[in-house]
Amino acid sequence: MPRSRAPLELPLPLCARSSPRHSLLPGARQSAALWTQQARSPDLGSRVRSLEKHVMFLEKMSQLILSEMPEAEYSSIFNDFVESEFFLIDGDSLLTTCICEKSLKRGQELHFFYLVECYLVDIISKGGQFAVVFFKDAEYAYFNFPELLPLRTALILHLQRNTTIDVRTTFSGCLSQEWKTFLEESYPYFLIVADEGLNHLQTHLFNFLIIQSWAMKINAVLSSGQASDILRLYAYFMPTKYRNQMFFKQNKERVENAYKALITQLEKCRVLALESLFGNLKWMHIMEEACETISLLKQLWPEGSDIRRVLCVTSCSLSLRMYRHFLENRKKTTSGQKTNIQQVKSNCLTLQEMEDLCRLHCLSVVFLLHLPLSQRACTRFITSHWINDIQTCLKMKKWCEYFILSNINIFEFWNLNLIHLSDLSDENLLKNIAFYFENENIQGLHLNLGNVIMKDYEHLWNTVSKLVREFDVGKPFPVRATKFPFLKKNPSPIKDTSKEKMPNLGFIPMSCEVVDKFAGDILKDLPFLKSNDPIVTSLVKQKEFDELVHWHSHRPLSDDYDRTKCQFDEKSRDPYYLKSVQKYHVFQRFYGNSLELVSSKVIVMQATKPKKNFSEPKSKKTRETKAEIITRENKKRLLAKEEQKEEQKWNAMSLSIEEEVKENLTSGIKKLEDFLKSCKSNSVKFQIEMVGLNACLKAWKEHCQGETTKDLSIAVQMMKRIHSLIDNYPELLQEADQQFIARCLKYLGFDELSSALYPTQVAGDDIKKKKKNKYSVGIGPVRFQLQYMGHYLIRNERKDPDPRVQHFIPDTWQRELLDVVDNNESAVIVAPTSSGKTYASYYCMEKVLKESNEGVVVYVAPTKALVNQVAATVYNRFTKNLPNGEALCGVFTRDYRHDALNCQVLVTVPACFEILLLAPHRQQWVKRIRYVIFDEVHCLGGELGGEIWEHLLVMIRCPFLALSATISNPEHLTEWLQSVKRYWKQADNKMGKNIASKRNAGSRANSHHDYWQMKQSYKVRLVLYGERYNDLEKHVCSIKGDDICFDHFHPCAALTTDHIEKYGFPSDLTLSPRETIQLYDSMFQSWESWPRAQELCPEEFIHFENKIVIKKLDARKYEESLKAELTSWVKNGNAKEAKMVLKNLSPDSVFSSENMIEMFPLLVEKLRKMEKLPALFFLFKLGAVEGSAKSASNFLEKKQESKRPPKAEKEANVMANKLRKVKKSIEKQKIIDEKSQKKPRKMDQSLIHEAEHNNLLKILEKNLEIPQDCTYADQKAMDIEALQMVFDRVKSARKGAELIALAKRGIGYHHRSLTAKEKQLVEVLFRKGFIRVVTATGTLALGINMPCKSVVFAQNSIFLDALSYRQMSGRAGRRGQDLLGDVYFFDIPLPKIEKLIKSNVPELRGQFPFSITLVLRLMLLASKGDDPEDAMAKVLSVLKHSLLSFKRPRAMEMLKLYFLFSLQFLVKEGYLNQKGSPTGFAGLVSHLHYHEPSNLVFVSFLARGLFHNLCQPTRKGSKRFSQDVMEKLVLVLANLFGRRYFPAKFQDTAVKFYQSKVFLEDLPEDFNAALHEYNMQVTKDFASFLLIVSRLADMKQEYQLPLSKIDFTGKECEDSQLVSHLMNCKEGRVAISPFVCLSGNSDGDLLQPVTPNHVILRTMGIDHTQAPVLRSQMFDNQGRRMPLNAYALDFYKHGSLIGLVQDNRMNEGEAYESLKDFALTIQSISVSLRELCENEEDNVVLAFEQLSDTFFEKLNKV
Repeated sequence: MPRSRAPLELPLPLCARSSPRHSLLPGARQSAALWTQQARSPDLGSRVRSLEKHVMFLEKMSQLILSEMPEAEYSSIFNDFVESEFFLIDGDSLLTTCICEKSLKRGQELHFFYLVECYLVDIISKGGQFAVVFFKDAEYAYFNFPELLPLRTALILHLQRNTTIDVRTTFSGCLSQEWKTFLEESYPYFLIVADEGLNHLQTHLFNFLIIQSWAMKINAVLSSGQASDILRLYAYFMPTKYRNQMFFKQNKERVENAYKALITQLEKCRVLALESLFGNLKWMHIMEEACETISLLKQLWPEGSDIRRVLCVTSCSLSLRMYRHFLENRKKTTSGQKTNIQQVKSNCLTLQEMEDLCRLHCLSVVFLLHLPLSQRACTRFITSHWINDIQTCLKMKKWCEYFILSNINIFEFWNLNLIHLSDLSDENLLKNIAFYFENENIQGLHLNLGNVIMKDYEHLWNTVSKLVREFDVGKPFPVRATKFPFLKKNPSPIKDTSKEKMPNLGFIPMSCEVVDKFAGDILKDLPFLKSNDPIVTSLVKQKEFDELVHWHSHRPLSDDYDRTKCQFDEKSRDPYYLKSVQKYHVFQRFYGNSLELVSSKVIVMQATKPKKNFSEPKSKKTRETKAEIITRENKKRLLAKEEQKEEQKWNAMSLSIEEEVKENLTSGIKKLEDFLKSCKSNSVKFQIEMVGLNACLKAWKEHCQGETTKDLSIAVQMMKRIHSLIDNYPELLQEADQQFIARCLKYLGFDELSSALYPTQVAGDDIKKKKKNKYSVGIGPVRFQLQYMGHYLIRNERKDPDPRVQHFIPDTWQRELLDVVDNNESAVIVAPTSSGKTYASYYCMEKVLKESNEGVVVYVAPTKALVNQVAATVYNRFTKNLPNGEALCGVFTRDYRHDALNCQVLVTVPACFEILLLAPHRQQWVKRIRYVIFDEVHCLGGELGGEIWEHLLVMIRCPFLALSATISNPEHLTEWLQSVKRYWKQADNKMGKNIASKRNAGSRANSHHDYWQMKQSYKVRLVLYGERYNDLEKHVCSIKGDDICFDHFHPCAALTTDHIEKYGFPSDLTLSPRETIQLYDSMFQSWESWPRAQELCPEEFIHFENKIVIKKLDARKYEESLKAELTSWVKNGNAKEAKMVLKNLSPDSVFSSENMIEMFPLLVEKLRKMEKLPALFFLFKLGAVEGSAKSASNFLEKKQESKRPPKAEKEANVMANKLRKVKKSIEKQKIIDEKSQKKPRKMDQSLIHEAEHNNLLKILEKNLEIPQDCTYADQKAMDIEALQMVFDRVKSARKGAELIALAKRGIGYHHRSLTAKEKQLVEVLFRKGFIRVVTATGTLALGINMPCKSVVFAQNSIFLDALSYRQMSGRAGRRGQDLLGDVYFFDIPLPKIEKLIKSNVPELRGQFPFSITLVLRLMLLASKGDDPEDAMAKVLSVLKHSLLSFKRPRAMEMLKLYFLFSLQFLVKEGYLNQKGSPTGFAGLVSHLHYHEPSNLVFVSFLARGLFHNLCQPTRKGSKRFSQDVMEKLVLVLANLFGRRYFPAKFQDTAVKFYQSKVFLEDLPEDFNAALHEYNMQVTKDFASFLLIVSRLADMKQEYQLPLSKIDFTGKECEDSQLVSHLMNCKEGRVAISPFVCLSGNSDGDLLQPVTPNHVILRTMGIDHTQAPVLRSQMFDNQGRRMPLNAYALDFYKHGSLIGLVQDNRMNEGEAYESLKDFALTIQSISVSLRELCENEEDNVVLAFEQLSDTFFEKLNKV
């Protein structure tokens, strides 16, 4: 209901004015409109004049911000950081946003503070780390709104004194130097700021703040339009861009001048505002008066007091004195003296009336002091407004409060309690008391105040009397000494909440097994409706619609599986089909082969035997059988033969390799190592290593003869050989070999190691004492190995093979995984990227494939790209002869499926697997599942689809493997999953008994179930492994001149001593050996008298003592010792030294203002020169991903152009023309030859043409050939046929030509908007080593196998968080190729880098697990499942096991109630009957489950016949529909599906649109009315649900402010009749927060379709986001309408993607994805309608089919 307000005589501020396109929500912006007590003075013109010359520039700034708004990304602003990045909140934006809140009424301070604290506590609960900033200059904006001045001051004080929030108030303005310095030091990631203020002057202030933040490379986040759910806060994110940084740079002076002019302007406002009230009294005078009043009070109340009493008496006394002064001034003015004080048109109060007003105020403050919130929440709400004459007094009173609060520091050494700063006054209470005295009291109602209240009131008024020394202010009683009314007369002055008709409380009774089993325990406490209640009797009868249009709405629909495009028709015998299937398999094998070099394994079925536990030590030898002895002997013979062959091969090649080593050590050693890799015989390997060592020694001796500075790489090669010989072949080392190695060590200067290996003197005979230094490397052996050989150190790997694994020797933890699979157990596996955890998955597949032809393994991957990759790996790894019609591997994604239900290994995405598990008639297939593998299981904490992962984990009965590289609370996850498995154990036992009893009764049991029952284990193991195979080193890029430089970033530089003290070292912050040495050196330098310096010196460290071979594990122990030592420094009083250590390790601050995208090609070029390619470059915007790849390619093209001879281009054209002519001649010749069948000498002619053609082609190719240094492609990596095959697959794709052109330059890009084939091109060529530069978004990080040498982070983003950083950086360092991976940070600020390195990955927390549609799908499964018992068990498992409610009984109870609400809704809408069975359009609703609540609205439109009214053909009997009908249909659908909102302010833009309309129109009238009716019904039901759930609220917390925890409970006041009279509204205060009740809100407000979440009791754990309401119009926090983007309708009209990029401001790839989704939705609806309707000619069905075809046609053209 619109709420009435006082008529406003003054111009509205901007935020209360409706711009031409703004359509206002009734009452939404009235809150804002109240802050408009600006004086409408004649000086307004002169005030604006001083700003006039800057107006154009201010407008330009405004337009710049507006132009960025539509491109703002609406996303979660803390993306999965455990602790977010540091950011800032502009305090005045926070105040403005909260003050404009619809539910807040003017003067309700405590409600306002509640709103602020709710917002801040929500951010803190989501891990937000921030500071709130109030600029001094920003205060000027409130001089026209004096009621907000004390509120702002109190807010600052409250946050500073009563909360732990970091509040900054020292900065004068956003252009000040100290602000700039603060930003440079703290580097916040973004600033939350408003885009519109209370008036245009404040809006300009906000604009300056946005522009300045962008200039400092800080992103802006809009405070309007934010939305929150359990885990995330969504907002409009406006990134800083180069062009905006340049705008500030180029206009710096203009910006500063405009800002100064604006502040001058605002200062004038202050002067005018004060002049009109305080006359000739200047600012300083009033301040002095305020200080004097405070000092006087300190004498009167020496014992101290609390802020409410203090502010009450000081502000009343000050305002009475000031008002007297005002009246005297006024007298002088009106008696003819001309002064410049503005004439006051209206009459004003006398001094006695002002005294009355102050007495009322004192009484209201006493009420605040003595009444608990529970009582105040029941205060009646006065709708009458103050009369105009009182406004001056109220303003003056507020100014005086402001002056007192501004000088609060005078009370510093006085006992002042500031706890209740949030509750200084309550305007509704004041009006209530005023109303009583001037209306009810006069009419004879005399109510006592009560003893306590009376005494306190008298005390306060007497103090006021003492403070006003100039005149007598009268006695405390009577409270009203005058008769003049302060409130306007109003026919209904008190808001009547009793009339608000709340819905009938009670559930429709249901008799349904699911309800009884899940929520049975709470049913007895709930209200139910009687069977004759009108709600029950009027339940929807779906039949009426069916009979009307010949539909079968209840007919079971085909599910998403049937609908998904089948890639090949499995039954077809068509040769074309068979050929394409063959091609598909060939490519899959080729693709799989690029992933791993493993030869395909033929699977032969075996009888299953229980396996031995291979990770256990072997027991005593059992007796060998004869067969085993023969096998062993044969093996021995084969090995001997193999060894002989290898010996011959080495003898043949050894000479040439030795020669090469002499000539060029590096390439020679590389050849030697390549030979070693291919060799299997240990004796041959030993010979090769000795040859290598000998060569290295010679090279080192030669090198040391002449060089003064030594190239240690030769020494490194020597030590590598020594390591290998001692560690790998100790049994082959003869005495002479040991002597030789000892000699080598002596040459390197490692005497101690030499004598430890071979103690006699012989070793160093030929090294004379004086020569010794000549060959020495000059440092100790340990330091040498750690510093120069870190990545070569030998890893601790097991030597004993495992018979289950052919290609490598698994580590202990990998063997544990194999045991898990052998024992049919489940496991959660957490191990770093590329550590080999997926191997267990393939072992698991192999096991199931060997067992039978029926068993199925399901592999669940988060993205389609990963699905394709895993499927290809399976095709490549396994071959199996299967019965006809069966396949080994199948794929099912939303876009296509292939052999999905007739395969043994199904690779799919979570949503598609959920479809199969929930499909009632797929349960027989589900029972075949033997194992499920969840890859990247941490996605269950993700933003999209996290709850689906949860459903899958709880629905499957078989064992599973859940893999992830990054979970910080795996124990919690495992414990939850173990509880699920316990449930399944009970369920299986129960079902097993039932089957047994059925078997006894003679019926056949289910063989699958029996088969599995015997073998299933219910144990869930947690397998953790933390060690990466290769080290990662980080580097920061900076730009010096035109060059890009790299500084090594030591991981410890990311830490602070505070962080070490609080959290210790992060568990995955590991150092490379070289970094460990750096840490020691830094510690040594930072503390001269460090007692353990000697003990921890690398040469003395206990684990390194006399070790020739230092292993990776030894280095790790050393690293741990140093970390422990540094931690003890911090904790034991040496933090100063520890700070020095960290400071010394930090690189210089890197801050570049260059346009980094322009510098991108130089970065790539530099990495090429350093031999750091192949590299992956991660960027987070699709445009940047493509743009960077193209800029690198353009750079190479220009380079090639500059190198080509001047005439080359001309020659190429001449050749091309000649070639065309020759081609034509050949074609002509062919035709002539065909006509004349003779074979004369013309044949020679065609041969000549052919030769000429080939010759010209060669010349042209040579001319156009790309020189080697103008491409990053490695031409040798792939043969031409394979390359052509990959290129041919994408020829006709949207981005095909571009990707091929880039690939030829060795460049590619990869993001979600590419098709599968396009992505595969990039993946295959990159893995094969042809492409060596790939730019990509984060989708590539999710498990895609694309290892590389280096990873570069080339763009900062909200999506670059702790989780994605670990996933992406994990790609660096290819196992088996690179022992060290490099990670580069390019254009990422240092504080962000530090955050990434030290932040933990987020804990997995549960999402809200249910939706209405999910409940409907579960009910469908329960009632229609093939096996009812099994279906029921699955449904209950989903309902009972959400991660959100694990170990949280209150959350569980809330979910049970939400489940019941969902059922009620579905019954009322006619999708379920009272027995819980599906009816009506249940199938259609559940089919569109991706789109709740749009699916529910769509079906309600359909059932009402609205689409039948709309879809009328062009003429009777026609099956075609006009363009107009089609466009209207798209308009309706675009309002329902794929909605994207613009920020509200964007509507003010002056930008011209060329092709698109951009803003989506509202629904047609009849649809809009139906939507309103639907929303009202849902809102009503949800309101009654909230009233029932309110019993779960924790009322103790509800009476506390959420952040400061200030408590407003207390004993209710019972001895005051007046209190009882004023606070008699006990009804309608059940589900609403008591703080919100202060503004007159009641349960009746829950019936508004748009109720903000904070209105509801916050501890219920549920809010309006869970109601299936689809708002026809969305409004932001300030009540402004947010328009929808009309991209789908615009595209339907003009068919241009470019149009959407230019006008609708979408990225091309994103636009394409969104349109594809929209088209798939139309297609899905179209197919469903065709199935439901038996009438071939039904208009709605035909219209949707026409629309689907047309839309896809347009889409395929782009």
